[in-house]
Amino acid sequence: MEFKRVVVTGLGALTPIGNTVTDYWNGLINGVSGAALIKSFDTEKFKTKFACEVKGFDADGFLGRKDARKLDPFVQYALYSTEEAVKDAGLDFSKLDTSRIGVIWGSGIGGLKTFLDEVMAFAKGDGSPRFNPFFIPKMIADIAPGHISIKYGLRGPNFTTVSACASSNNSLIDSFNYIRLGKANMFISGGSEAIINEAGIGGFNAMHALSTRNDDPATASRPFDLDRDGFVAGEGAGTIILEELEHAKARGAKIYAEMMGGGMSADAYHMTAPHPDGLGAAYVMRAALEDANLTPADIDYVNVHGTSTPIGDPQEVKAIQDVFGEDIYRINISSTKSMTGHLLGAAGAVEAIASILALKHGIIPPTINHFTDDPAFDPKINFTFNTAQKRDIRTVQSNGFGFGGHNASVIFRKYED
Repeated sequence: MEFKRVVVTGLGALTPIGNTVTDYWNGLINGVSGAALIKSFDTEKFKTKFACEVKGFDADGFLGRKDARKLDPFVQYALYSTEEAVKDAGLDFSKLDTSRIGVIWGSGIGGLKTFLDEVMAFAKGDGSPRFNPFFIPKMIADIAPGHISIKYGLRGPNFTTVSACASSNNSLIDSFNYIRLGKANMFISGGSEAIINEAGIGGFNAMHALSTRNDDPATASRPFDLDRDGFVAGEGAGTIILEELEHAKARGAKIYAEMMGGGMSADAYHMTAPHPDGLGAAYVMRAALEDANLTPADIDYVNVHGTSTPIGDPQEVKAIQDVFGEDIYRINISSTKSMTGHLLGAAGAVEAIASILALKHGIIPPTINHFTDDPAFDPKINFTFNTAQKRDIRTVQSNGFGFGGHNASVIFRKYED
C-alpha cells in the first residue's frame, strides 16, 4: 500500500509568550520568559507562587459572555488557537467535504478548573447536589474536539488523546496516520491545557515536581542547568492543520512543512519517573525515525521534552546520545519549555509549532536561563543556550514524554514537491 503524503497548512497558538503564532515565534527567538507570579488565585499558602499563565486573553470578547460561561478554559483556548489556524490555512469548509475532515485533540487533564469550582461549591453547601448542568460537559477531556467540530461542521473522526504530557504529540500522530492511510483528507489537531489553579499547582507541588524559585520566576525554568529544581507550569493551546498533499495542492494551500512520521513507546518503569537509562525515550525516537524512513544523520534539530527536572533532563540526554551517537555533536538541541513553561497535554502541539517555524525561518529557538554547566552533560553538545542560532534546517524531531511512561515523538521536514 502506498501511503499518502501529509503536510502542514495552518498554525494557531495561544501561549504564555504570545497569543498568536507570530507573537509566540517572536517570543521564542528573542528568549522571552513567560513565567511570573500567579494572578488567577491567591498563592500565599502555596510552595510555588508563579507559573507561565496566558496573558491578555479575553474569553468573553472572543466567545461572548454567555457562551464563555459554558466552556472550561481549556476549551476556550482550543477554540481560540483553532480559529487562527483555520484562517491561516485559508479554509472555506463550505467548499470542502466535511465528512473527510476530522478533529483529534490532546489534553492531559481536561476541565480541571470546572471540576475544582463545582466540587468546592458542593463542599461549602448543605450536602444538596446543586451542580451546574454544564458541569460534566464542561469538564470531560473529549469536549474540546467536540466543540471544534460543532463550530465548523466537521463530521470526520473526532476524539481526544490522553497520555499526560505526550497527549498532543499522540493527537498529531493519530491524525497523520488517518490521512496517510486515506481515511481522511484533513485534520484539525493539537492540544490545550488549563491547570493553573489551586488544584493544579497544589497537586504538582505535593509531588515535588514544580520549581519553587519564587524569588526569580522568570529564570525558574532551567532545562539542563545544574541548578534546575523542577518544571514551571504553563497553559494555552496549539493547533496544527494536517492535510493530504494532493488535497492541499488542489485548493492552492500554502505549505509550511511535511510531517514525515511519528513514534510511540512506553517506559514500563514507573508512574511518574522516567526510565533511568532513558530506554523509552530512545525507543520512541528510533520508532519515529523508522516510521519516517530516516536516520539520525537526517535530523538537524531536536526540540526536546526538556522539562527542567533533576531526573528528567539527564535521561533524555542519555537517550539522544544513544540514538544519535557522534551525530549528537552535529545537531542543535533546545527546550522551548525554558520560555513557555510546561503546557502538559498542549506541550507537544506548541513545541511542534516551534519546530515547524524553525524549519521555515532557519532559526533554532534557544534554551534560556542557563547559568551553570551541569558536569553530567557532555560540554560538546549544542543545547542552544540563551541565544537563538541561525542554521539551515531540513528536518526536525520533537519529543514529548508523560507520566505513566508515555512517550511520543514527531518528525517534520521541509516540503519538497
